[in-house]
Amino acid sequence: MTQHQSTQTMKPATAAKKLGVYLEATPAEFREGVVSRAELNQLQADPPQWLQDLRANGPHPRPVVAAKLGVSIAGLARGGVTEPLTTEQIEALKQEQPEWLVKERATQAEVRKEGARVKKLHAEKAARAARD
Repeated sequence: MTQHQSTQTMKPATAAKKLGVYLEATPAEFREGVVSRAELNQLQADPPQWLQDLRANGPHPRPVVAAKLGVSIAGLARGGVTEPLTTEQIEALKQEQPEWLVKERATQAEVRKEGARVKKLHAEKAARAARD
């Protein structure tokens, strides 16, 4: 008895998230269909021009905007940024350095610092436990 392997597909929203692009800015044929795992791999390996343009210029989804600004997604919301931004808008924010952005970047730096401290502490505990 042979088993037929079905093609794994995903919704366009899932594929857009995996590609790091804003779904509403993708072409209609992408938004209206389904994307197979093979198609996603092909888009990642050899991105078409529309995907290259979206990645370079935006509009970018919130996780990408947050990463480019060096803040958390919650930090974006606290700063009043709820819409997708273009690369140009992100660069303008970096230049302007509004108070909320400075504060959120500092908060994010503290979160990373604390995460590194906790990770180091756990590693030290594990090393002591391995020796004992």
